[in-house]
Amino acid sequence: MEQYKDMLLDYGIKPTLQRIMILDYLDKNHNHPTADMIFSDLHKQVPTLSKTTVYNTMDIFSEKGLVTVLTFTKTEWRYEINHNFHHHFYCKQCGRIYDVESECEYQKLLVIDGHKIEEISGTFEGICKNCRLENLNHD
Repeated sequence: MEQYKDMLLDYGIKPTLQRIMILDYLDKNHNHPTADMIFSDLHKQVPTLSKTTVYNTMDIFSEKGLVTVLTFTKTEWRYEINHNFHHHFYCKQCGRIYDVESECEYQKLLVIDGHKIEEISGTFEGICKNCRLENLNHD
């Protein structure tokens, strides 16, 4: 827990028990959860945790750059703590999001045509291997 406290302080975030627990959850669950998913899983351990606290915490984490907000649909935000360069694969069938290691010719550039690059994102969409196998088994 001390590492999470230090991480929060490094990002200029006051460490509270709830924030430490949410950060621990994100570090251990690389499933790109929504705030509702985080609340649902943590509420089992901490019944006093509120949905508002989770949403407010995710806003703070995002604002301070601790987490990345991912949007694959118009109705939900997903969060991740992985700051290493990678792309994402979004399954249109089950809604899961997978990290994809992929070479990108622009990832080493800092400027393109005079524009300063601060972030690169890439998303692949389709049907994941689990859903494809499930579909084959049902046919």
